[in-house]
Amino acid sequence: MTTLAATELADYFPLIVIIMMAVTFSVANVALTLLLGPKRDGKVKSIAYESGMNPIGTARKRFNVRFYLIAMVFLVFDVEVIFLYPWAVTFPNVDRLAPGASEWLIRILFFLFTTVVAYLYGYRKGVFKFD
Repeated sequence: MTTLAATELADYFPLIVIIMMAVTFSVANVALTLLLGPKRDGKVKSIAYESGMNPIGTARKRFNVRFYLIAMVFLVFDVEVIFLYPWAVTFPNVDRLAPGASEWLIRILFFLFTTVVAYLYGYRKGVFKFD
């Protein structure tokens, strides 16, 4: 029983080593930054930095809706990649003569078609134009 437990624990040794390396690297970076980094402070250095613009005025400005639409398009394609990856890994192993193989292919093609239609709709509406 003890040799079996020791063997199972030994299987986790590479994982433990990687976790320890990640923790050591993180702690070392923070410690070295505190020790070796510049320690100057001032009025300008304490101001919040936001995309290279001076933070003057109210934060309640209106933004163009295109920024949100592009974010939504990005999320659509991001989710599509998440769904396509497992499908692409398992599809080559599916028997092509099996009854559900063609149905599996048709479903993913429909999924891709709807995504392309959404992209074309956004393109025609001018979502990707920045003028």
